[in-house]
Amino acid sequence: MSNVWFLAAVWVGLALIATLLAIWFRMSTALSEIVVGTVAQLIIGVALGGASLGAQTPWIAFLAGTGAIVLTFLAGAELDPGIFRTKWKEALVVGLAGFVTPFLGVAAIARWALGWTVGSSWLAGVALSTTSVAVVYAVMLELGFNVTEYGKAILAACFINDLGTVVALGLIFAPFTWRTAVFVLVCIVVFAALPFITPRFFRRYGGRVSELEAKFILLALFGMGGVALWAESEPVLPAYLIGMVLAGTVGKDHVLIRRLRTLTFGLLTPFYFIRAGSFVSMPALMAAPLVFFSIFLAKMVTKIAGVLPSVTLFGHRREAGMYYTLLMSTGLTFGTISALFGLSHGIITEAQYSHLVAAVIGSAVVPTLVANSFFLPRHLLPGAVTPETASAGEPAVRETR
Repeated sequence: MSNVWFLAAVWVGLALIATLLAIWFRMSTALSEIVVGTVAQLIIGVALGGASLGAQTPWIAFLAGTGAIVLTFLAGAELDPGIFRTKWKEALVVGLAGFVTPFLGVAAIARWALGWTVGSSWLAGVALSTTSVAVVYAVMLELGFNVTEYGKAILAACFINDLGTVVALGLIFAPFTWRTAVFVLVCIVVFAALPFITPRFFRRYGGRVSELEAKFILLALFGMGGVALWAESEPVLPAYLIGMVLAGTVGKDHVLIRRLRTLTFGLLTPFYFIRAGSFVSMPALMAAPLVFFSIFLAKMVTKIAGVLPSVTLFGHRREAGMYYTLLMSTGLTFGTISALFGLSHGIITEAQYSHLVAAVIGSAVVPTLVANSFFLPRHLLPGAVTPETASAGEPAVRETR
């Protein structure tokens, strides 16, 4: 498709359709965009004899990559430093358990049960070790858990879980050369300097119509992304860490975060998620459905096996413990980022990518539905203080708006 404006209209139209579907069916917009991308590519391929959505077009690839980087930054910037001052032990234990068990379990299933190569098996473990901060955060906001100690603990554990995924993706698949050493040194300097420079720079020059703050953040993200790519790593890795080190400054500027969300979710991430969905091969899924079910069940079983004993250790039992566990079992953004990384670098095949993304999508939907339908801890909702809460050892919860 040579007409760039017509191609852009097609992609934005698909994004609009995905948003409407998300509203109608009350589902994550990111999830609906992946599904729309998959279905649209299938329809176009059948109707036009193998034609594509143009996902490999350079400008679409750039917008999609930018969406992944800025979204990853926002995920890190949403971290509340106060959470770790009170819940750091719980977040560390539950988060690491939520990463390690599915990482090793899914990799083992892929290698020894499905016969995947060593590299593709490790990539599968990374992609399905994630927890979807986007899905969990949306659930927390909808129910009001985000203002409770219970909800904050879940979010903190999610961040630790995904940080493990980010580090594993970089350590396993980044080649260790002199460029890697330079990249690490640059990261140390930049991550140490940003929390000091950024708030002072914004106070002196920010607050103008020219949106200097957004340009500064994009400069940092693109610059570190360029260094990461030069070192043969993944640009999203420093983006997450930049978000985390700026969470105490930029993360508290709600106006700036809102503007960045508008840019990201209004323009950038639809290109990323629709593009990710367009790479899913429905014929590959239909040809080997047991592969999909194997890795999906491997993630669910290993996640629950690792997380449930951990949350029980910190006093979350019965509905509260299972709800906590199921939300930690979700996956979406980092799972698709990891899978797309593997496909782009030739670590996994298109068929393997299709199965991984399908399993990621399943893990975003199934645990959330089961958790909200059968294990919602109503006694921990804001304002609910019951005798059962105290006897179960759960913290008393009051609404703090």
